[in-house]
Amino acid sequence: MNATASTEPTSRDRRRWAQYLVDERAEAHVYRQLAARRDGEERDILLALAEAEGRHEAHWLDLLGSEPARLPSPSPGTRMLGWMARRFGSIFVLALAQNAENRSPYEKEPYATAQMAADERIHGEVVRGLAARGRRRLSGTFRAAVFGANDGLVSNLALVMGIGATGVAPQLVLFSGIAGLLAGALSMGAGEFVSVRSQRELLDATQPDSSADEVLPDLDLDHNELALVYRTRGMPLDEARSRALAVIAAAQRGTPPPRADADDHEVVGGALGAAASSFAFFASGAIIPVLPWLFGLSGAPAIVLALALVGAALMGTGAAVGLLSGAPPLRRGLRQLAIGFGAAAVTYALGLLFGVSLG
Repeated sequence: MNATASTEPTSRDRRRWAQYLVDERAEAHVYRQLAARRDGEERDILLALAEAEGRHEAHWLDLLGSEPARLPSPSPGTRMLGWMARRFGSIFVLALAQNAENRSPYEKEPYATAQMAADERIHGEVVRGLAARGRRRLSGTFRAAVFGANDGLVSNLALVMGIGATGVAPQLVLFSGIAGLLAGALSMGAGEFVSVRSQRELLDATQPDSSADEVLPDLDLDHNELALVYRTRGMPLDEARSRALAVIAAAQRGTPPPRADADDHEVVGGALGAAASSFAFFASGAIIPVLPWLFGLSGAPAIVLALALVGAALMGTGAAVGLLSGAPPLRRGLRQLAIGFGAAAVTYALGLLFGVSLG
């Protein structure tokens, strides 16, 4: 340990050790819960992390001398990890665990060993690697969800505030908000459909054409252009020539050529599914600013409530992005809030200016 042997621990030190003890136990339990839902390599990695946390637990128990009669509750962050591990998917849990490991106090803790501090740093990288797998699987859908919902939130808030600032009747603000919701959602859906469909068509155009396979047996082993085909796919000259000779020789023996690996291209979803998702994500965000007028409010109360609802939604989506990216959720939420409210404020100011000019 970093503290000298002559240092006499205080009651405050012992309370801190007890807190470390329960936190290490809780974190080990979280890793075992996650491992129970996994198999293969991921399960082994999570169990190894739980075992390491158990070694740290043993260190604090050894310093305490025995199990304390009364133990503190785990820290709020550790309790949240356990709660999420029981109820949600592992991506959010691993993202939180990554933050927890990176915030380990052991580097400044005089009674923690240098090895324990190093363990926690390495644990952060291990959890980062596990979380990265889930992030890659989720990134496309999550990007579309965040983009669509935030686009709906900000654009429709700006629309209803801008129109409301002109002093028009509440019914007109409501109808404008609903029209903005439908127009934006349909535009998002149509744009996503065209985007995904075009991407699939481009990828289809890059797939090798198997119709040329039937002429392979007629090619001359010594003089042919098949090696040029492989060179266009990125093979070095010598490897392309060897591959061409092998394929032609196999074709002349009656062996079919190997098929191209479809995983070489980016996997994209269906155009209709992507369009429906974009429509739903935008609409789910765009309906929130309209709710006050939908329930009969108008004027300043409606605008204040719309701001509160949209602010909470922006903070929520920003915090979710922060959690999944391993960044501080509060900072990401505040950034999202500032961007959204900034855009709405500009539109509201324009609405006020337009309303004054009409008067």
